[in-house]
Amino acid sequence: MLPSPVSLSPARRANLLIALASALLAGCGPAPAPAPARPAGQVPVVVDTARFTKESIGLPFEGKPWISHVVIADLDRDGRNDVLACDDKLNGIVWLRQAAPGKFTESTLMAGLPSPVHVEAVDMDGDRDLDLLVSCMGEVFPNNDKIGSVVILENDGAQQFTKHVIADRIARVTDIRAGDFDGDGRLDLAVGQFGYDQGEIRWMRNLGNWQFESKILLNLSGTINVCVADLNGDRTLDIVALVSQQWEEIHLFENDGKGNFTGKIIFGSTNEDYGSSGLTLGDLNRDGRPDLVYTNGDGFAYADPGKRPWHGVQWLENVGNGNFRYHRIADLPGAYAPVVVDLEGRGVMDIVCTSGFNDWQNPASVALVAFRNDGQMNFTMHVLAHAPIQLITCAAGDLDGTGRTSIVTAGFYSYPPFDRMDRFTLWRPAARP
Repeated sequence: MLPSPVSLSPARRANLLIALASALLAGCGPAPAPAPARPAGQVPVVVDTARFTKESIGLPFEGKPWISHVVIADLDRDGRNDVLACDDKLNGIVWLRQAAPGKFTESTLMAGLPSPVHVEAVDMDGDRDLDLLVSCMGEVFPNNDKIGSVVILENDGAQQFTKHVIADRIARVTDIRAGDFDGDGRLDLAVGQFGYDQGEIRWMRNLGNWQFESKILLNLSGTINVCVADLNGDRTLDIVALVSQQWEEIHLFENDGKGNFTGKIIFGSTNEDYGSSGLTLGDLNRDGRPDLVYTNGDGFAYADPGKRPWHGVQWLENVGNGNFRYHRIADLPGAYAPVVVDLEGRGVMDIVCTSGFNDWQNPASVALVAFRNDGQMNFTMHVLAHAPIQLITCAAGDLDGTGRTSIVTAGFYSYPPFDRMDRFTLWRPAARP
């Protein structure tokens, strides 16, 4: 089922029960009839499994890895990018430091965090080192208790961290991003809270000295991601949020520059089981405005976890003034973790994403794909790998100093089959003939 943008009235919203997580070119005259347009959601497919070489990195593992998020950042500022990750088996943040070119050593930066599911590296206190924003759910699987927390790990410059619990005993927290929303020179926070029956989206004003004041933007369960950018061209930072569960909506909160936000729905699916799974930003069409790339492939909430025929990838074109136009890119079972990146150094933005839920009994099911953009927003799906399977997080960046893009993926294995597993996989671009 394909979605269409909607704008829900307050009356309709009040009646919804809270629950779990082209036109054809016309021929003329005697000219031959044009070929039928490709149905929405179908794109050319290329099997391209030789494009990257894969390598397991990090410590050896036993059992079933539970890595909920990876991000690439140069944590120690040595000029080489590293990998940071949330390990929900350890309840900690791990650092895969690139100690020498191409060589990674793993250490735990902070343990004892209650189900960390998202980490961002940002200098929160202006001392020129990277602190860590950690979103803690308290429990990954459905739970309606107020067990979430907002945590900042303050870096002393030598990668020793002090934990600041900015907010706790709140609905389960899934994403935190930084931005100066009120123009006072201090970085504030945008926070998404999935909750379960009850969730929230809030921004937290930075009062200084690790003290923050909360302002609730929306009382709604199911938020997965929040992103921060100037989305309406007024030179102030706005917040956009992906809300899943039965809502299946994207909300835009436009900022007046003083921290006063006006919210509106910019996308909604009529399918309450659409399976929203990820949202990211990127200027896909190179018009200077940040667009949204959005995946729907979640299967956690189903009694029979797995793929659904409506799973896929789409982008919302920023047409200016806070307005967006929906485009379906492709169907993709279990689509997760979209990343916008120039894979080939052409100056054109492509999309990489994973499959978290698929028919894993079929060895031909895809686990990692790239959508190559021809520069005119026509995409070809490149199948990069069939294994490891059950990948729900992905990051891309220059990990060898050559300017070429590598990919890092990680596995979260909560449902069978428990084979073809890996904790962290590094995908290096292969030499082309």
